[in-house]
Amino acid sequence: ATPANRRAPGPADRADRPRFDLTPGTPDISTFPRTAWLAAARRALTAAPSEAFGYPAPAGRPELRRALSDYLARARGVRADPDRIVVCAGFMQALGLLSRVLRAEGGNPPGRPGDGWRQGDGQIAVESYGLDFHRHVIIRAGLRTVPLQVDEHGADTGELAALDDVRAALLTPAHQFPTGVALHPDRRAAAVNWARATGNYILEDDYDGEFRYDRQPVGALQGLDPEHVVYMGTASKSLAPALRLAWMVLPEHLLDPVYALKRTGEWPSSSLDQLTLAEFLTSGAYDRHLRGMRLRYRRRRDQLVEALAAHAPSIQVSGIAAGLHAVLELPPGTEQSIVQAANWQSLALHGLGGFTDPSATAVPRDALVVAYGTPPEHSFAGVLDALLRVLPPGE
Repeated sequence: ATPANRRAPGPADRADRPRFDLTPGTPDISTFPRTAWLAAARRALTAAPSEAFGYPAPAGRPELRRALSDYLARARGVRADPDRIVVCAGFMQALGLLSRVLRAEGGNPPGRPGDGWRQGDGQIAVESYGLDFHRHVIIRAGLRTVPLQVDEHGADTGELAALDDVRAALLTPAHQFPTGVALHPDRRAAAVNWARATGNYILEDDYDGEFRYDRQPVGALQGLDPEHVVYMGTASKSLAPALRLAWMVLPEHLLDPVYALKRTGEWPSSSLDQLTLAEFLTSGAYDRHLRGMRLRYRRRRDQLVEALAAHAPSIQVSGIAAGLHAVLELPPGTEQSIVQAANWQSLALHGLGGFTDPSATAVPRDALVVAYGTPPEHSFAGVLDALLRVLPPGE
């Protein structure tokens, strides 16, 4: 989950917005399926019961929860009873709710061994590369964060067993953000085994799991253990961030505390947008849109790789089997100067350093996180040219 209002490096949120934008966090919003969405909205409003126009229920509209249950089981391998799904106004709200529940409860399900934690203690493990505002949400809830090192196999979940007072681990198993690697099967198993043994939880951020190009999508971790993995998805990458629609699939033990907290004034998602998304899913329009976007994004990825091979062959590209961004490896010590040169050319570009947990101990790695999915289609060639101008010359 990478919302566009992030406080990450670069000029993307200044009044003098850059001419070109390769910062991660948003899909190509110019491709939002307006006609199909409008048709789905008309059908949904025509069929909506009168009570749908009242105050939204904390868990979300039942129509959307049923549609998500079917879709997630089919597309992501999620074991999702509709009663286990809670609709949220974005991923950040979902993470905030879970963090506050884990802090208040101590994270201890019935039957957990040991005496438990005191209220206000504890921490959540996060990946050493990730988004700073996710860490801030956890900290504002009263918990601390501790980094798990990330390498070519994803987060080192074997580290979890040696950590104290950890109540959950926030992971991006299908496509680590931002390095782009999938969590190795052994590490997936280690994460689930740790959660089972301790009674803790894995918080699975499946922010772009539907966009896989070179093989079948990596199944959701939640399918391995629905009682210890919280699945979190969003429409921000597949459709648009403006919808403010996300969802959690919760273990049984977390349902009541999340409901209780969400009833205390948490901002709800629009019932009308929920009904529209439900219709969009059940009518097949969502699948058709995703098929088209996968082709579009794959073409852009291939253009990026071909352009780099021709004009900057010394630059290695990774993380491109899935998602909407790529990682470009740079010569040591060049990341900051290249990002600054891009800013001078009105190209918004983020370095990998801006996504590094400051408490992580790994050796710094110079790289760029290039979001080829962000620019509108008509400007992609120009954005690519601007990127090539700031990269080190080819060998």
